[in-house]
Amino acid sequence: MIKAVFNRSGGELCGFSVSGHSGYSDPGSDIVCASVSSAVMFACNLITETFGIAADVNVGDDEISLKLRGEQSGVIDGLYDHLKAIGEEYPENITVKISEV
Repeated sequence: MIKAVFNRSGGELCGFSVSGHSGYSDPGSDIVCASVSSAVMFACNLITETFGIAADVNVGDDEISLKLRGEQSGVIDGLYDHLKAIGEEYPENITVKISEV
């Protein structure tokens, strides 16, 4: 199962961590994993490369996280909404929650 945890501070989303595998289908044909991976990478690149917002991005085996260093970005809100919608469609393959930090 994919686990997406969004961090919130002062009412604003300020980072996220996404880990795991959806288990929806075999590697290479898993539409849930592909959808989530693409959305997460798009959000990270949009925040850091396109908008130039300072953030710490960590990529590991089966996990990626991003933490903003100051300036907020609505991109994280958009990613949260997107992954939440995927989770409603595939509740056995992805969980999305918010953690107060």
